Amino acid sequence: QVQVLESGGGLVQAGGSLRLSCTASGLTFDDYEMGWFRQAPGKAREGVSCISRSGSSTRSADSVKGRFTISRDNAKNTLYLQMNSLKPEDTAMYYCAASSVRFAYSICGTNAFGYWGQGTQVTVSS
Repeated sequence: QVQVLESGGGLVQAGGSLRLSCTASGLTFDDYEMGWFRQAPGKAREGVSCISRSGSSTRSADSVKGRFTISRDNAKNTLYLQMNSLKPEDTAMYYCAASSVRFAYSICGTNAFGYWGQGTQVTVSS
């Protein structure tokens, strides 16, 4: 049974930093492309950053480029999202997801990701 579990969310002031972590079990981690997605109240879920199986390639939304960094440690079956210079508009539930679809990271769309965590809340106060 595949399980995806996020952690690291919380309340932070604008300009602050957080690091999200995601562990995945029940699958061969380095056979899956991984991604971070977020959903704010009343809005659709959107791709934040996605990463290839090896970690050598990534794709990020324009809104987070230069501020967020996605990475993975395949030896630890763990995905990370380092978030710096946080803004109030970054407030959302953040989800980790896994995809067996090759090159899913290059589009970073929700449709290609089949395994999802329950999410971790990030709230940025102004």
